[in-house]
Amino acid sequence: MGFDYALVHLRYTIPPAIALTLLYRPLLNRTDLYKIAFLISIAFISTLPWDSYLVRRKVWTYPEDAVIGPTLFSVPAEELFFFVIQTYNTTLLYLILNKPIFHPSYLSSAKPRKGAEFQWNAGQLIFAASFIMGLGLIWSGGEGTYLGLIIAWAGPFALLLWSLSSQFLIALPLSSTVVPIAIPTLYLWMVDTLALKRGTWVIESGTKLGIHLWEGLDIEEALFFLVTNVLIVFGLVAFDHALSILLTFPILFPDVPEVPSPVLLVQALLTNRSKYGTERIIGIQEAVARLKNKSRSFYLASSAFIGRLRINLVLLYSFCRVADDLIDDCSAESDAREWIDKLTHYLDLAYASKEARLVQKHPDVHSYITENFPKSSQLALRLLPTHLLSYGPLYGLLEGFKTDLEFHDSNFSKALRTFPIANEYDLEVYAARVAGTVAELCLELVFHHTNSVTTTAQRETLIRSGGRMGIALQYVNVARDISTDAAIGRVYLPTSWLKGAGLKPDDVLKNPDNPAIDVLRARLLDKAFGIYREAQPALAQLPIDARAPMRVAVESYMEIGRVLREKGYKLKKGRATVPIKRRLTVAWKALSQG
Repeated sequence: MGFDYALVHLRYTIPPAIALTLLYRPLLNRTDLYKIAFLISIAFISTLPWDSYLVRRKVWTYPEDAVIGPTLFSVPAEELFFFVIQTYNTTLLYLILNKPIFHPSYLSSAKPRKGAEFQWNAGQLIFAASFIMGLGLIWSGGEGTYLGLIIAWAGPFALLLWSLSSQFLIALPLSSTVVPIAIPTLYLWMVDTLALKRGTWVIESGTKLGIHLWEGLDIEEALFFLVTNVLIVFGLVAFDHALSILLTFPILFPDVPEVPSPVLLVQALLTNRSKYGTERIIGIQEAVARLKNKSRSFYLASSAFIGRLRINLVLLYSFCRVADDLIDDCSAESDAREWIDKLTHYLDLAYASKEARLVQKHPDVHSYITENFPKSSQLALRLLPTHLLSYGPLYGLLEGFKTDLEFHDSNFSKALRTFPIANEYDLEVYAARVAGTVAELCLELVFHHTNSVTTTAQRETLIRSGGRMGIALQYVNVARDISTDAAIGRVYLPTSWLKGAGLKPDDVLKNPDNPAIDVLRARLLDKAFGIYREAQPALAQLPIDARAPMRVAVESYMEIGRVLREKGYKLKKGRATVPIKRRLTVAWKALSQG
């Protein structure tokens, strides 16, 4: 009896597990727990018979003075724990690195990518050939036995997972696939080197090639840890692939539990891609690209949401962004008003139809979109989940866009120098229309997707508070963008405030960096944080499955306001930026509050 192997865990495998757990704890949800348990169970069940065979064949051995004593099918308890702890650590690292990744946007349509078929066939050939080669080495016996056992054992699992999810795997960023393989593998190579040198476990010389990756690390051991981490990540990718299919296509899978059964996961993986709907995949990809390019804060915040709620929030943002761009990109006021009219008629059609309560819109709506909107914006309109949203806030959003158009030069405005935001009330109404409405729509999606029970009165109260929080966020937006708005002829600072500071809107247009304007920016930020503090308690009353993610969304944006308030802070290209490390810290703290 000895404790050498147990000490390996105490020193080298358990500390990373604790660190990764503490780091990921605020993000952990039921789906993650299920994923961890699922992978550990498969790893344990599939590895135990193989490991038991190696021990009984004395391919590797454990000195009696290195292990505590209890065994299962001749495998020491410490080795059994290794199955669990390695899978746990690699899975957690994978979850951390994949949290920002929006997996549905990496699904493949019925038409495969260029070269995808070749990659699929090449992978199958490699894994099948490896399996056959492994069997040959086992049959030959001798020094290639251990290498053959590794390859023959891992080959079928790798072949199966590759066949099911190779296109999805290849499409994912290397940071979410290669990195969670490479880091644990390199770490375990170092741990294994120390253990082999200490004699904690021993590979018998007659079953190994005698080739070393570096001094003290047999090539078979290096391959073993590489292969096992590859299998873990392949398994996780296949799980996320299946989950993405289930969540992305509500027509194929109307009801998806938070913890889908293995049967349902397999059913998703075996679903023919011709049934997916290429339009929906492309629309989601376009929506994610817009979110990444236009709002880093909300893109980061969106990663805290899960399931179909995250998909629908991204689609809602995409519609709002497209509608705003269609209007803002017009050179003439008449063109912009025409887009507002078209968007209004689009909503009229979407909500007048009985089909508005269904996932797919009425054919008349599709025809109108095709005939009246540019191709780049059509999918954003088609995929807006109007069946889950009330129409009031969407029409309110368009009213806010009309205010933006009042900044366009006209003979009337040139003569009288009028601007639409005359006083603080005008600013609040505008902010409520362009941001408060969006907050209300987000909460409607939350209430639809939540598993928590909320009364009608609670929902109405929370939606009102959400609208107020939206106003606070818009005030931050206005404070940040004074220079960029001035560049396009807009001044959202109330004219009454400017008059009190001895300024006119034209002064802002001519010199938005005037120190007097910084005083008004600070005043606006004070208003923003006052409304933020007023509405903040409502965050704690949100459904528990959306509470922390919504807090991330709010805090990520309010951090821009905090940056602006810092003494001596200088805007870059007319805008405030929050460093990525600071954004991540803010998100982690917000999640930790629950």
